[in-house]
Amino acid sequence: MRTSIVKVLAYFDLFEYPLSKEEIYAFLDKQVDKTDLKSSLAKLSAEGNIFKFNEFYSIKNDPVLVKKRLKENAQAQSLLITAHRISKFLFRFPYIKGIGISGSLSKNVANEESDIDYFIITKANRLWIARTITHFFKKLTFITGHQHWYCMNYYVDESALQIEEKNIFTATELVTLMPVCGNGTMQNFFNANDWAKLYFPNYKLSEVTTAPKSFHTGLSKLVEFLFNNKVGDRIDNYLMRLTKRRWQQKESTSKLNMKGNRMGLCVSKHCCKPNPAFFHASVLARYSLKLIDVEKRLNKAVRDDRYYELMKREA
Repeated sequence: MRTSIVKVLAYFDLFEYPLSKEEIYAFLDKQVDKTDLKSSLAKLSAEGNIFKFNEFYSIKNDPVLVKKRLKENAQAQSLLITAHRISKFLFRFPYIKGIGISGSLSKNVANEESDIDYFIITKANRLWIARTITHFFKKLTFITGHQHWYCMNYYVDESALQIEEKNIFTATELVTLMPVCGNGTMQNFFNANDWAKLYFPNYKLSEVTTAPKSFHTGLSKLVEFLFNNKVGDRIDNYLMRLTKRRWQQKESTSKLNMKGNRMGLCVSKHCCKPNPAFFHASVLARYSLKLIDVEKRLNKAVRDDRYYELMKREA
């Protein structure tokens, strides 16, 4: 359990985010008794392998991280109200079958520069029509300067709900996803990705609420009626190819976004997502290095503890 605790804290330290005891329990890689967890946390703290500040734990001896966390938690509350309102609005668009809030905001974290990220499920074989319409609307939000409220980064359609990449990063993003609208689609998504429970067997997923069946507007239904045919199939395929060409050009020139991050998009018939090579891989590499460091420190403490017990017996 000691190693599992340190692994959890090491992962969230990548984002400078201390955790409460309940959060550590939720992200442990094994089922444990909460009483045993409490005693293990106390021992790790006494050894100086982890540090406790009020109700939060960290592998860094830095109380400023707790102040930063609390400030970002408070800022997230008001932004979440906006995110839920916009999610319900986007759910009215053609072929949108499910919407969840993702990214840092889904973990109750926000600051002055935070975006609102959305995970969107579309009707099978209509992902690219849905994405094009929603992204056309996003272009209009640049006029009012609210484009950062409409970061629709990840799309899948109903025929391909399972996430391909299965690692601690995607498992964390999956279980922390906040479902907003879906008529059963979001629940189907979680069911298709129950592999995440192998990473976090103690985590309790958010409740999936059901939106009213009449939530889609008449205009949305009209668009769907017009494109529910072979013409719609051809248009969807054309929009996919067009998007793929544009993003291949951006990747070939190593284009950066406004935050200085490499731009990349994985494009397929049933999925549109940020290129994991430009972010996921970096996080996992940094996590591996951090684990080596903290496990060395933990193993040293275990060796010292065994030496102390041996000296006691010999005395």
